[in-house]
Amino acid sequence: MHSDFAAMMQVVHLPPATRTVTTDDAVGTAPRSPLPVLADGRRAMMVYTSGTTGKPKGVVTTHANIAAQVTSLVTAWEWRADDWILLVLPLHHVHGIINVLSCALWAGARCEMLAKFDAEHVWGRIAAGELTLFMAVPTIYGRLITAWDGAAPERRLEWSAGCARPRMRLMVSGSAALPVQRLERWREITGHVLLERYGMTEIGMALANPLHGERRPGFVGTPLPGVEVRLVDEAGRPVPPGTPGTPGEIEVRGGTVFLEYWRRPDATGAAFRDGWFRTGDVAVLETGSYRILGRSSVDIIKTGGFKVSALEVEEVLRTHPAIAECAVVGVEDPEWGERICAAVERRGEAELTLAVLQAWAKDRLAPYKIPRALRSVGALPRNALGKVTKGEVAKLFTA
Repeated sequence: MHSDFAAMMQVVHLPPATRTVTTDDAVGTAPRSPLPVLADGRRAMMVYTSGTTGKPKGVVTTHANIAAQVTSLVTAWEWRADDWILLVLPLHHVHGIINVLSCALWAGARCEMLAKFDAEHVWGRIAAGELTLFMAVPTIYGRLITAWDGAAPERRLEWSAGCARPRMRLMVSGSAALPVQRLERWREITGHVLLERYGMTEIGMALANPLHGERRPGFVGTPLPGVEVRLVDEAGRPVPPGTPGTPGEIEVRGGTVFLEYWRRPDATGAAFRDGWFRTGDVAVLETGSYRILGRSSVDIIKTGGFKVSALEVEEVLRTHPAIAECAVVGVEDPEWGERICAAVERRGEAELTLAVLQAWAKDRLAPYKIPRALRSVGALPRNALGKVTKGEVAKLFTA
């Protein structure tokens, strides 16, 4: 506990046996103090799911799970003791607490924490030229791009120079789909192709583009060290490896997979099939790399006998000059089964009607993928990690 939060903690009712430790106490411990011996299978941490598709569940991981998740990333991304990373993510999600903080601690690297996110301050730390790693969600990269675009030319040069290799060796994006436009714009500003990866609270990270080699926009790469991944059809049968481009649900197996949902044995049992964790995410394997189509519950829209990836439609809509950001959902419809609906954040004062959007989309989307309803919003609903909460988006079309 930092002294800045002492007053806040005084009003928290803790069990009598609970001992609090200040940061001063921690820093004052003797060097190389012995650590307690803990069983690998002991419950170590509980992090709640983001709740974008349902009620949040407590995900319980063991010490062995955490060690597997961390060592997988330390190996894949070649963490070193001389690395320096800036933590701009919340610690109640695995992106912040595992990918950043725990990996830094494991490698003996430096992890610098910010009390809150401020785009100009973050750019200032990048410009200082001390950081070697940076990890964030697409929303944060969007805010950094906006700040860069609004800065004076000399400041832009300073900020971009802080991203120069070899000091800044890796920049990662995750926790939500990264729009291709944003990836390309970040490359223009910094020279970095963001490394996209795929993971979940229940499994840590499972897939990632390579540290060395080509990173393909829109793809999340191949299985990380110690992780097994397969695609299965709706009946749970593995998609044959000789059928590239065939959609399937991602299932994951390995030491990184969580122990249980807290006090939810029914949900825990339903989450596994023959020892494989069922992610609920649909992907295709193309030329050896995975591409996410979306969550089967919210991003795979069944309309007029077709299955449509909401993420693919969103990528196309983001190229419209009047659309700054968008979210596509399926809403129950007696004629179509589900109708495709788009909520958009407009760019500036540009006007946009459904008829105009549909006419524009005819040259870019198959007829059955074109939105049949449109809502303009000031800001899309998001959770703490910047993920769009599609349940709230759907309500815009059912209210």
